[in-house]
Amino acid sequence: MTHSISRRALFAGGASALALGALAACSSPSTPNPRSGATGTVSYWLWDANQLPAYQAVAKAFERENPDIRIRITQLGWNDYWTKLTAGFIAGTAPDVFTDHLSKFPQFADLDVLYKLDELEATSTIRDDDYQSGLAQLWKGRDGHRYGSPKDWDTVAMFYDRNVIAKAGYTAEDLAALEWNPDDGGTFERAVAHLTIDSKGRRGDEPGFDKSNVAVYGMSANGSGGDGFGQTQWSPFTGSIDWFYTNKNPWGNAFRYDDPAFQKTISWYFGLAEKGYMPKYGVFSTTTGPDVQLGSKKVALSFNGSWMIGAYANLQGVDVAIAPTPKGPIGHRASMFNGLGDSITKQARNPEAAAKWVAFLGSAAAQEIVGRAGIVFPARRSGTDAAVAAFRERGLDVSAFTEQVADGTTFLFPVTRNPADVQALVQPAFDGIYANGKPVSSLTGVNEQVNTLLALT
Repeated sequence: MTHSISRRALFAGGASALALGALAACSSPSTPNPRSGATGTVSYWLWDANQLPAYQAVAKAFERENPDIRIRITQLGWNDYWTKLTAGFIAGTAPDVFTDHLSKFPQFADLDVLYKLDELEATSTIRDDDYQSGLAQLWKGRDGHRYGSPKDWDTVAMFYDRNVIAKAGYTAEDLAALEWNPDDGGTFERAVAHLTIDSKGRRGDEPGFDKSNVAVYGMSANGSGGDGFGQTQWSPFTGSIDWFYTNKNPWGNAFRYDDPAFQKTISWYFGLAEKGYMPKYGVFSTTTGPDVQLGSKKVALSFNGSWMIGAYANLQGVDVAIAPTPKGPIGHRASMFNGLGDSITKQARNPEAAAKWVAFLGSAAAQEIVGRAGIVFPARRSGTDAAVAAFRERGLDVSAFTEQVADGTTFLFPVTRNPADVQALVQPAFDGIYANGKPVSSLTGVNEQVNTLLALT
């Protein structure tokens, strides 16, 4: 979460694919040599520095209840996290427990480096209905076993500066009522055009607007989306045309990037950059995320995930507010519903002690501690309620994120086999469309390659 585009992005590519290949060859044995009794020290890795204090508080609460177990927390930046975790699996230095991602666990489960949580006593009682709808089911592998305990969840919404929006003549109610379609963009595109201002002060919907010299873009850019299923880029739009990535979820065996409606939506989305309403590729560096763009007054609307609420709230000189994603052709808005989990590695020195820690992490007591920190939305409903209250105390209305869950207008993160290999094919294709103007129809050939890959595994 220290990088605005990275927390939910898929991590893969050439180097990691090679590492995973080595991991397959050096996979831990299915039966480790655990010590008896739930005692000792449990090592726990996470990547979000913002959440570290909350989890240190959770660890203290756990140790009070379990005086024979100590928790040792290590926080690593996102750019190092997965590389060091994979290297740890190979070298035998992996942590006992780590924060896991839905884009990673399928490959780890297939490589047999994770414990099945339903086969450890302390975590065998995890129930799907203890958590927000759908989250717990996503952590079950193709074999039906659970590999992660739900930790938190996220959706996507639009951040904005109240002063900028008011100056343009819009209200919060206006933003909440925006609608889009892939033909003319609807009221959403008209708003984005009006919010765009060129270097001479002309708005995007005014005569003489110069799309080659834009001072303020109507909406933010966040890469092509090819590295993470377009979660904070185009997924709110493709989700609101009643399209999904695969033929089923979880464990779909065929992607649908060749769908004509999907390709039409992608063409419209990246067409906003051609019109000057959204930054083209390269206008901002890859480290200048949507939050930084909003904070520098370079964009008016900034799409991002709920894990970034704190980053936006801390922007200097910005009166931050949050609007829901626009409604689509199917008559309602849509957002990806994603979640993190906690997994136990087969290198855990004491699996049952690790399982007690994971069970506590998934408990109402722990998730309410995290919720009160006001950083993310914990997976349990009581934890979510605590987070909403914490944000409210800071003057933030986060209903744009929570209402989609309550209204059932979310779609779950796609879980599929070999996500690293899938991304290695998909990311260059979307980068090519955004950065190099390749035709959207090129996704059809890529879709065939991805489905061939899945058919062979």
